Amino acid sequence: MRTRMGVPEMTSTSSRISGRERAFAIGSLTCGLLLAVVIVVFVVSNAGFLVLAIIGLGLAVAGGWWAITERMPRRAIGIVGASAGVAVMVAALIRATPQGDQVGIRLVIFGILLAGAIGLGRAALVRDLHAHDELRPVSVSLPRHPVLICNPWSGGGKVERFGLADLAREMGVEVIMLERGLDLEQLARDAIARGADCLGMAGGDGSQALVASIAIEHDLPFVCVSAGTRNHFALDLGIDREDPRLSLNGFRDGLERRIDYATVGDRLFVNNVSLGVYATIVQQEGYRDAKSETTKTLLPELLGRTQEPFDLQFTDPSRGEVDGAFLIQVSNNPYVLGATLDASQRRRLDTGKLGVVAISARTGAEAAQVFTLSAVGQRRRSRFWHEFTTQQFEVRSKSPKVYAGIDGEALELDTPLKFQIHPRGLRLLVPGGNLTAAEKREARDISARDLVAIIRGHDLLARSDG
Repeated sequence: MRTRMGVPEMTSTSSRISGRERAFAIGSLTCGLLLAVVIVVFVVSNAGFLVLAIIGLGLAVAGGWWAITERMPRRAIGIVGASAGVAVMVAALIRATPQGDQVGIRLVIFGILLAGAIGLGRAALVRDLHAHDELRPVSVSLPRHPVLICNPWSGGGKVERFGLADLAREMGVEVIMLERGLDLEQLARDAIARGADCLGMAGGDGSQALVASIAIEHDLPFVCVSAGTRNHFALDLGIDREDPRLSLNGFRDGLERRIDYATVGDRLFVNNVSLGVYATIVQQEGYRDAKSETTKTLLPELLGRTQEPFDLQFTDPSRGEVDGAFLIQVSNNPYVLGATLDASQRRRLDTGKLGVVAISARTGAEAAQVFTLSAVGQRRRSRFWHEFTTQQFEVRSKSPKVYAGIDGEALELDTPLKFQIHPRGLRLLVPGGNLTAAEKREARDISARDLVAIIRGHDLLARSDG
């Protein structure tokens, strides 16, 4: 192993694929193929019941659309239709499910093959996961004057409940409490004026994004302390959301990690921006205190058959111009969609791409088509479903302003909305182990292509670093 500029460099000897790694890759592919055969046999032998279940799903979605977008008596008809669809779907799935001892045996076989495909695939990639540790700098530059801003109300009072302020002070971090009436942005700027060389925020995603934007403006590192309610940003970073005290170790360990951030106009966001029906509902006074009632009242007004479509236009690279989508979501890196355990999460935050998802269905039948195709993994075939990645994106409107939900904050923005990804533009200080945790999240997406490359003796680490 050689060292260059303080970073170890892997030699060609250390990058050779071993017979053990090839064996794991072959085993993973074999289990995956057998699992596919089991699924195909099940589908073919129960085709009639599965088709009936899909029909039931379509009826349930169409009825549900009427139930939430119409007023009485059409709402009652929608409820009946949705209930009938669910009943048909459940009955069909019950009939398709093996009975007696066979069900247990088949579930065990299914579980073994699934575990083998995933476990052996991870084992084949494990060297690539851990080899990156040898490529990281062995020393870090800790901040001399770190500052942590705490929102005492966020997450139901997590700052006080976990004693975050006292722990941060013990680490030598200056703590600033966000009192009522104070301006968060100004607190961050004042801290920099006093000499802060690192900013941290203990709060929700909206406040994280605001303080991070100021850190970026001054080229300072940022520490994310997961003291909010949901903390989607911390989840996708691989930071422990259950115990925010562990997040504080970013100040002590000082491992730097660079990730993307995104902007709409001049406003930064770390998670996503929602436009259309959701953004309109969250603007309403009293929404946070009565979410269900507010949504139930507004959906018929926003999506009912007599209403005009949303005044939102954009360009889908594969389908051309789209007008009237009732939901548009633009995210800082794409979310995982489909039937996976980490659906609605991001496996990476450094792809250099925005994720765009939009739904342009206007009727119950169109909505049923979208969700029915989604159920069989074919959502992209629907002309009412739009999903792609891009570096830049624009949403247009005839109105001068549109409602938007940005990282959970309800705002009104000037049109047109210009979205931009900024690759690796945010410097994070993360706790020890977070860099490896991030690579494990990436490795959830085990591809047959990578396994075949290992079998052929190709080094994925060398390929990715080259």
